[in-house]
Amino acid sequence: MSCCKGPGYASPLDAFHNGPREELLYVICVQPDKTKQDYVATVDVNPKSSTYSQVIHRTYTGAVGNELHHSGWNVCSSCYDRPELKRDLLVCPSLHSCNVYIFDVGTNPRKPELHKVIDGSEMRSFNCSFPHSVHCLASGEVMISTMGDAKENGKGDFVLIDSKTLKITGSWVKGEKKAKFGYDFWYQPYHDVMITTEWGSPKHFKTGFHPSDVSNPELYGTSLNFYRWSTHELIQVIDLGMEGSAPLETRFLHNPKAAEGFVGCAVQGNVYRFYKNSNGTWNTDKVIDIPIDIPAKTVLQDGVETEINALVGDILLSLDDKYLYLSCWLHGDVRQYDISDTKNPKLVGQIFLGGQIANNDLKVIDDKKLEDPPKLVTVKGKRLYGSPQMIQLSLDGKRLYASTSLYSPWDKQFYPQMIKEGGWILKIDVDTENGGLKLDEDFLVHFGDEPNGPVLPHEIRYPGGDCTSDIWLAKE
Repeated sequence: MSCCKGPGYASPLDAFHNGPREELLYVICVQPDKTKQDYVATVDVNPKSSTYSQVIHRTYTGAVGNELHHSGWNVCSSCYDRPELKRDLLVCPSLHSCNVYIFDVGTNPRKPELHKVIDGSEMRSFNCSFPHSVHCLASGEVMISTMGDAKENGKGDFVLIDSKTLKITGSWVKGEKKAKFGYDFWYQPYHDVMITTEWGSPKHFKTGFHPSDVSNPELYGTSLNFYRWSTHELIQVIDLGMEGSAPLETRFLHNPKAAEGFVGCAVQGNVYRFYKNSNGTWNTDKVIDIPIDIPAKTVLQDGVETEINALVGDILLSLDDKYLYLSCWLHGDVRQYDISDTKNPKLVGQIFLGGQIANNDLKVIDDKKLEDPPKLVTVKGKRLYGSPQMIQLSLDGKRLYASTSLYSPWDKQFYPQMIKEGGWILKIDVDTENGGLKLDEDFLVHFGDEPNGPVLPHEIRYPGGDCTSDIWLAKE
């Protein structure tokens, strides 16, 4: 059992078996009206509370034009053996301004305060922009992946923040080889490796989704990049081809000695397994295949026949490495796969909560999976527009929360009604024994009546860590 030495938990299974039930969510909220501020919303998810499923506090950035997106911690379970450290700061980079907002969540977890702002000029001085994923390191530093150079052309890199001074100290990558694009990352010191993914050229994707861009290798990425963790050098690139276009969220198995994981590829909706070969190199296999598992739906839109792919937006793994979850942002469903056999994920749960078909006046011509198209979702008497995008699982794996925003320029393009009505968070109850997903009809956090107008909820974090923020180090 955990003995509260340093931040986080001794192991993934320690968190799974002994971690407390979440009572608060920290939710990134993006203002579609760019004359207004983004903020972090604190949501009460304690069922015994009088403010259950309500926003109880909003911590604003103090500036406009940011596009907050992902977040992470100043320290986490990789620093579990360092009792002098405390997980009390939430680090929130902004895509557009490149500012990094650091919120104090330790002094009063229910009412975080803005602690420090790192100006975007610091990041751009290292020829980096569009910061995305945040992970803390065992050194106590914070590392943030970046997707662009100073001019927002595609460039995969990382910046380091000193967790004491909260200053950007430089970029992480060494050597002449550079990744063409950037997005997410996950490190695994036991195997001396870090895997990174690719979206595309920020100056192009920030203007919206343009189908003709996808096939242009100068605009969209298709590769997984493997770095030697000890030397910071890019040592292997695996091109997944067009079926792996825009490989976004990547997750190693939580077991710190595991030599495999998964990556979701957004555009075509495929999921690949990556794994280590006996000679120390890495390989990939497509394990969830769009023509079989998530086929495109043929629809009539404005008199034109077109296909709608799933668009796999987010994936995560339960802390016991039993289940993989993914969201299909355009189709509108959340899926649960049993990965006891990692080479052959088995679909054991599925739930539809919106999507393009339910949200728009589209006539379905051909759907190879569903006899009847998904219907618009109503919860607690409220019609919900949009689709599940970001997901976060409770430590014990029994509750899955889903929010709706992918990226505000794309939200406006695909779900304009959500922009008007506001996004939402729903709670899905999980059968952890046999698999299965069920909507909690009594839980709804709706962001349509926020003080400055409707907002778009994106990533979700719990105080103390969650299934996607902690990376554990192996004990020899």
